[in-house]
Amino acid sequence: MRYLKEVKEGDKLSDIYLCKQVTTAVTKNGKEYLNVILQDKTGTADGKVWEPSSSGIGDFENLDYIYVVGDAVTFNNQIQISIKRLRKASEGEYDTADYLPVSPRDNDEMYRELLAACERVKNPFLHELLLSFFERDRDFVTSFRKSSAAKLVHHGFVGGLMHHTLAVTAMCEFYTKAYPLLNHDLLISAALLHDIGKVKELSSFPQNDYTDEGQLLGHIVMGSEMIADHIRDIPDFPEKLKHELQHCILAHHGQLEFGSPKVPELIEAMALNMADNTDAKLETLSELLGSTTGTQWLGYNRFLDANIRKTSDGN
Repeated sequence: MRYLKEVKEGDKLSDIYLCKQVTTAVTKNGKEYLNVILQDKTGTADGKVWEPSSSGIGDFENLDYIYVVGDAVTFNNQIQISIKRLRKASEGEYDTADYLPVSPRDNDEMYRELLAACERVKNPFLHELLLSFFERDRDFVTSFRKSSAAKLVHHGFVGGLMHHTLAVTAMCEFYTKAYPLLNHDLLISAALLHDIGKVKELSSFPQNDYTDEGQLLGHIVMGSEMIADHIRDIPDFPEKLKHELQHCILAHHGQLEFGSPKVPELIEAMALNMADNTDAKLETLSELLGSTTGTQWLGYNRFLDANIRKTSDGN
């Protein structure tokens, strides 16, 4: 099949993709059309059905596998698919493994790295807490290893949550060496646990969408609750340590307007916020720039609040 990452302007498409989302929109002239987000394991592409009432456009809906015939054009420096014909694909015409975006890192390797990070935490209570999640809770481990870190913005792929968690943990390890005042075991534990609520906030692939619980509570609150639940099973876990760890989780988005119930009031909470923010933004840029060629302006990005351009190669 022709993977979306390989598609270039002028290409003719005739292949099956996952319809991640379809919505109806209206042109300035009042003409109805369809926005279709196409997905395969290499990423997504924006598709347009300009003539939805055409006989060549069959019935389909979100998360259907659809056979698409169309042309690749460039709009705002991004590949867009102008869809001429479309039908729902039948079972047996596609392999679902071709349509789920996955981390570029090996999942088993990442999991071993995660367990190694847990072993570097020497505080007996925090060490026990980490193992209660990442080693003994098999249902949690299965979900954590498969989950994404976001619906759309960054690390939105199978294994994305673990990928993001390890990157944040690595930055926090660096911080503890550069700034010895930081409590290593508290910060690393918080880094490893900061996004665990996302296993409940987001549904599994191919949906990868917000659950009712995720919409109502959010991963920050749910993560803090999950930690409290596990701590209840650890005898004599210090109350002060529990509150400091929960504070790091509750404050890791940094600002109230970014969804944090608390702003950072511990140095470890501030370090975690900076590491989380750094990885989220650099991964967003990496995914965005990785889908373009040459040096060009990509337009305004709402998450980054900036007009983004790809760096020249120095020649």
